[in-house]
Amino acid sequence: MSASKASGVPIGTQCLVAVATFFAGLGLAALLAPAAFGDDSEQLLTIDHFVRVSSAVPVMAGQPAQLYVRERVKAGTALRGATLSDRVVLFVHGAGTPGEVAFDVPYQDYSWMAYLARAGFDVFSMDTTGYGRSTRPAVMNDPCNLTSAQQSTFIPRLLAAPCAPSYPHQLTTIASDWDDVGAAIDYVRALRRVDRISLAAWSLGGPRSAGYAAKHPEKIQRLVLLAPAYSRTASAGPPAKLPVEGVPMNTQSHDEFTANWDRQVGCADQYDSAASDAVWSKMLESDPVGATWGSGVRRAPQTTTWGWNAATVAQTQIPTLMITGVHDKQVAPERVRELYMDLGSRQKVLIDLACSSHNAMWEKNHTLLFRASLEWLTQGSINGAKDGTVRLGY
Repeated sequence: MSASKASGVPIGTQCLVAVATFFAGLGLAALLAPAAFGDDSEQLLTIDHFVRVSSAVPVMAGQPAQLYVRERVKAGTALRGATLSDRVVLFVHGAGTPGEVAFDVPYQDYSWMAYLARAGFDVFSMDTTGYGRSTRPAVMNDPCNLTSAQQSTFIPRLLAAPCAPSYPHQLTTIASDWDDVGAAIDYVRALRRVDRISLAAWSLGGPRSAGYAAKHPEKIQRLVLLAPAYSRTASAGPPAKLPVEGVPMNTQSHDEFTANWDRQVGCADQYDSAASDAVWSKMLESDPVGATWGSGVRRAPQTTTWGWNAATVAQTQIPTLMITGVHDKQVAPERVRELYMDLGSRQKVLIDLACSSHNAMWEKNHTLLFRASLEWLTQGSINGAKDGTVRLGY
């Protein structure tokens, strides 16, 4: 087991129910005895959890930290927790966007978490160290720890002379991420009294989640990987010297966010600008410090990665669904096809999703993605197939 462990699981963890109006109107007794007040079992809850860990991030190794875990669940599902043995899923985010923004967008039917929760799943998402409401290392508050080009955006006086970084190293590692993912998994397993849960992940969440699963397959039921950042030639182990020299974090402005999305548009009405606005609004809300830099940015740590390569995935037997958007220019579809070919599991499906980019869960074909994930998580198949490539939306 890695160095970071959840402490007091689940006792001592702060749990704040976000849907205050539900409890204010009904009271705790209504949750415990909904039949007396009518059928409130379909009420969708949002519950915030904070998991205490001993950090494995190099700059704060051994120090206490907390991981933010969001839960979406129907009231009736939560009360019937003993029947959830195969219906618990944890979402793991990618390189730039925290979990609650990536997977729980409060716009129309765009929340992937809410979709699965309404289908009877107990759904969780997590933020690794440096994201969202999880602990952010103090060095992330120093704009001198950006590249000189980014510094000039937020500190105009430094245009002529960029300031020296206070921490000239990449901030997190795949190993510290695996520690965080493992702590969240163990917390959820203890909370819901299940041996195994399923993982759903996006982009760098691929190596974060599936890399952990390769080491602990006994804890994982199924995998759903959207645009997984797979590299079959990645090094097997860490660099000789950690932390690696470099900048500890990066930023993204609204203009950069939009430009990156627009370069991946390949069909008419691929995404709704109102959905994009909703995502960006929540992005800034998740980073109150970054929101004050310039016109507002989201910050994310630079992560040193290794380990999730051809040799590792060849040994993976966990049933795995992979999805690639045909217009993805961040994780090319060919990389996802390589993962499909290299994966050792006999139960594996690759979805080729039409009219979709790296941001498929925020685009018009998101319902195709959501439905496919639900079928995989419940039946281990897509359109009845447990192996092969499936084209959706064409």
